[in-house]
Amino acid sequence: MGLKNKDLLGLKQLSADEIMEILETAKAMKMVLQSNVKKTSHLQGKSVITLFYENSTRTRLSFELASKYMGSASANISASGSSVAKGESLLDTARTIDMMATDIIIMRHSQSGAPHFIAPHLNASVVNAGDGMNEHPTQALLDMFTMYERWGDFAGKNVAICGDIYHSRVVRSNAIGLNKLGANVSVYGPKTMMPIGIDKMGCRVADSVEDAVKGADAVMGLRVQLERQHKSLFPSVAEYSHFYGISEEMLSKAKDGALLMHPGPCNHGVELPTCVYDCDQSVINEQVTNGVAVRMAVLYLLNARRNNL
Repeated sequence: MGLKNKDLLGLKQLSADEIMEILETAKAMKMVLQSNVKKTSHLQGKSVITLFYENSTRTRLSFELASKYMGSASANISASGSSVAKGESLLDTARTIDMMATDIIIMRHSQSGAPHFIAPHLNASVVNAGDGMNEHPTQALLDMFTMYERWGDFAGKNVAICGDIYHSRVVRSNAIGLNKLGANVSVYGPKTMMPIGIDKMGCRVADSVEDAVKGADAVMGLRVQLERQHKSLFPSVAEYSHFYGISEEMLSKAKDGALLMHPGPCNHGVELPTCVYDCDQSVINEQVTNGVAVRMAVLYLLNARRNNL
């Protein structure tokens, strides 16, 4: 029991079996969330620190709640309120936290590869909560868990992901993970937001939103990440919504009962109109709940690995 590596840095490092172990463990953790007493002792006597260099609501809060529900001593650090603001380096900050008998450090950083850089220098396990435009492994795991609850397996399933592909670490982790589990991934977005070589990650680059979602078992919209753009990569919000948004008409091209997903936060009227966001096929709010369950599973399995050393 437990993961093979000390850290969870990306879906690239996980085998299909490890991904499935996380998803199966998340089932048990979701039962804890749905109980009257949301408390376990799996992390009793352990310490978990969240170290976020970027803003976050869902990821940061779900990790914090996950650790507390499991009985750990937990604390959170933001770059603006720490010695980072005084010029302390990333490695010095991480080593300082590590030397406080920390068991698990959960880090989000604007630079791709930042968690990979610090992990070899620390005794603590490092969890990547999003690094630059590289990966966001726990978001992809919660997305896959949401699908797994409905489908039971991934073989032959078709997943369409539309929007700001270039800046999305979510699409990269999902493409890696879903391909390992036997699903097919189609992507579509403005050419100015489509990274070169995305097809080499096992994605089919569609010709239109309709082409991407046609026959899909799940349709995922991606947020337009304006904070990562130094200049606008599309003429107007209205044009983006018309040509690249997932409208009711576009969603109807997917399979009957296809899941409508979004990693959040959503720009209503841009990626999705509100009527689609709130439609019967939407599992967006369920993804938030599943995010806590999956992060509980990740912390549990990393701790199990540490206990078996």
